[in-house]
Amino acid sequence: MDEPAGVVSPSQRWWVIIATGTAAVLSMIDQTIASTALPTIARDVDASAAASIWVINGYQLGLTIGIVPLAAAGDILGYWRVYRIGLIIFILASLGCVLSHSLFVLTAARFVQGLGGAALTVTAPPINRLVFPPSMLGRATGFSAMAVALGAAAGPIVSGLVLSIGPWQWLFVLNIPIGIGVYLLAVKAIPKVPGVKRAFDIKSALMSVAMFGLAVFGFDALGHGGATPLAIGELLIAAIVGWLFIRRQLAMPLPMFAVDLFAQLRFALAVFACYASFVAQSIAYIALPFAFQTVMSHTPLQVGALLLPWLIAAGIMAPIAGLLADRYNSSRLATIGQGIFAVGLGCAAVMGTDPAPLDIAWRMALCGIGYGLFQSPNNRSIQSSAPRERSGAPQAIQSIARVGGQTTGAVIVAIVFAIDGRVTGHTSGITPGAVVTALTMATACALLAALASLWRGIETGSIRFAKAQGT
Repeated sequence: MDEPAGVVSPSQRWWVIIATGTAAVLSMIDQTIASTALPTIARDVDASAAASIWVINGYQLGLTIGIVPLAAAGDILGYWRVYRIGLIIFILASLGCVLSHSLFVLTAARFVQGLGGAALTVTAPPINRLVFPPSMLGRATGFSAMAVALGAAAGPIVSGLVLSIGPWQWLFVLNIPIGIGVYLLAVKAIPKVPGVKRAFDIKSALMSVAMFGLAVFGFDALGHGGATPLAIGELLIAAIVGWLFIRRQLAMPLPMFAVDLFAQLRFALAVFACYASFVAQSIAYIALPFAFQTVMSHTPLQVGALLLPWLIAAGIMAPIAGLLADRYNSSRLATIGQGIFAVGLGCAAVMGTDPAPLDIAWRMALCGIGYGLFQSPNNRSIQSSAPRERSGAPQAIQSIARVGGQTTGAVIVAIVFAIDGRVTGHTSGITPGAVVTALTMATACALLAALASLWRGIETGSIRFAKAQGT
């Protein structure tokens, strides 16, 4: 898309990146930070292990159901306004988490926190796209991808460090002063660009909330209880509502959920690659800590240290990949990145039960390099598929692909571990075979993402050739 350059000075662009990037890190950290603390939280609020899962699910539910309506609200009201409101909600909800003394109140606060996180997730990339010219869009998406990668990988590490020196409430205290600082910076740096004047489709918003909400409940029930009537029923109703929702979107000239963008095969392939890559990442992020802690007997703090090379490598590679995406073919970069990611995951699957720390480190670094190299060019392709005034639409689809991939990955690991427990009789522990199976499936998903990126490159080349021939 050939929109004009940004509406702020070159120096101000980087203040915008700092504001949106820091908020993205906070949002991503809070998706994973509670996982390590669940046993501690469950004991403190007198809840069962199964019930305490809702500390995680509450955030995931708020995040998932908020993505599509809040992306549309950003298009209409202005991304800067929805971003600020989301940041305020996130800060207040974090304070609610700190003051919680029961599972119900903590879960409710986490749900609201997820809504705030959704607002930040769907508005930050469009804001970056607004202030950067098209020739620098890769760099903007690179820094966004770096923030997401850092936040996603840092959650367990930050959680382990905080729990080693203080109570679990400290996990959420950090959001408050950092969030206030980011808000003040956002007020100063982010331009107040108005949105597009059109009506907000309330019916589509409600259908979206019902569809994705039921899907979250259904997949959670499927992952923890198997194919129960409740899980199947929730997923079936979600599918019916989803069918009605998509039909409504197809009949609209400007749909809330941008199904019209899928008419571009390149866009559809980029979204699928995004989804498959996050399935692979989610499987690895869940299976590897089990391997390190249960199979290899490392402490939670050591687990964080073992995952650190992935974090560092992804954080370094993402902005470099964004810079490369402004100069070279994004599909080729994405294909290479996913190929490296698949090799890293495959090497992790065969590292054995007693590898040396260095043997683990280079495998994690390889995964991080590939993951970081893929995200920036692939995100650039997705975000540039719609006009600037509809920037929230592709971002909503990208966010749904990410959350859907993470959810699918978690369900796959739960099913693999459950089957392994029934076959081997190890109901209280995880066997090396289960970890190998999970990581092998992650490798397969990464390869699928690489193939989708390769296909996208072939499709792009065919279109350019046809244009050159005048056909």
